[in-house]
Amino acid sequence: MGNLTATRPLQPWTAPTASDPVAATLRLPGSKSLTARALVLGALASGPSTLLGALRARDTELMAGALRAMGAHMSIADDDRWLVRPHRLVGPAHVDVGLAGTVMRFVPPVAGLTDGRVTFDGDPAARTRPLGPLVGALRSLGVRIDAVGPGSLPLTVLGTGRVTGGEVVIDASASSQLVSGLLLAAARFDRGVVVRHVGPPVPSAPHLRMTVQMLRAAGAAVDDGTPDVWTVEPGPLSGRVWEIEPDLSGAVPFFAAALVTGGEVTLRGWPRSSAQPVERLRALLHEMGGEVTLSTAGLTVRGTGAVHGITADLSDVSELTPVLTALAMLADSPSVFTGVEHIRGHETDRIAALAREFAGLGADVTESPDGLEIRPRPLRGGTFRTYHDHRMAHAAAVTGLAVPGVELDDVSCTSKTMPEFPALWSRMVTGGN
Repeated sequence: MGNLTATRPLQPWTAPTASDPVAATLRLPGSKSLTARALVLGALASGPSTLLGALRARDTELMAGALRAMGAHMSIADDDRWLVRPHRLVGPAHVDVGLAGTVMRFVPPVAGLTDGRVTFDGDPAARTRPLGPLVGALRSLGVRIDAVGPGSLPLTVLGTGRVTGGEVVIDASASSQLVSGLLLAAARFDRGVVVRHVGPPVPSAPHLRMTVQMLRAAGAAVDDGTPDVWTVEPGPLSGRVWEIEPDLSGAVPFFAAALVTGGEVTLRGWPRSSAQPVERLRALLHEMGGEVTLSTAGLTVRGTGAVHGITADLSDVSELTPVLTALAMLADSPSVFTGVEHIRGHETDRIAALAREFAGLGADVTESPDGLEIRPRPLRGGTFRTYHDHRMAHAAAVTGLAVPGVELDDVSCTSKTMPEFPALWSRMVTGGN
């Protein structure tokens, strides 16, 4: 696999402004969330797995590199067909998590099954991302971990080749990934695992459902019938073919372009039944003025010539907050977004960053503890800082469709989940697709 993990120079980029309604049919890379989970399950399975339509981007290459460092064999037949052959997990190994929440939260439980030391570190901002609840949970399940702080990077997992498992209580209100990380490896624990969440609601519930669905597809016995309790029985995981859906979160800025310009965007290859929260996205886009249809051609969003403000709890789809904020800035009425306090612990404090950067463009925006209040008014061009956060870049690109002169300080951060984003976006806006 090529090296996508090296530090890149900042790449300023002026977001193209749309002179006409966009009209585009796109085939986007696979889901980051599905790719990451399939890689972990493939590395822990009893036989080989194939990922079709996998996402090749910084986050997923970091995941593949982490699992390979511990002994799993991986190869790429072509860019979107990955082969995973499980092998005995051994150390010593070093895991670079970059800024990937999936790597820093899914791999430490796997490292507990490794015979040897596995060290973890990443980009400077990764050291501020919530990890303590996972470290505490793993320790209570029998995993030895050396950490400098109360549970943050850098840390070292002292694997013994097995994890006792059992019952654990965790506050996963900071991220659903804290639960998913435990569940994905649990079938290989001696006693499996019973995870009980205690605390404010777990955000991004669709991603937990995705984890459970994929575990069952790999042959695990999972019980999620009791709210905030997940049980995974010990047992083998089966290698299989994983067909990775297009990335819904990655598609959202393109769909937003249809609303902003009164155009039409179709995402090809969309399945009839999805593991991603497409119905929630459909409802949000419809309320903001879009028409969403699913046909044999794909998932299509049409703009109706107006963007409407909304009041919405986004706790289950928090990844959409930056792009929905950009849409709200261009709407014909105010918006209030709540339920996303946890995104303060993402690649950056997204609530604060969105409020700061849009205010710099002239927006009337108020930051609340768990969201944003937006009162639309004309915006001006200017520099929009991305804070190494791909979703911030997406928000700036959407804004630039209607506001000339929006310059991102760094568009290279989009390589985290979609290296081809700048080229795809420019082609869509100029009609060169």
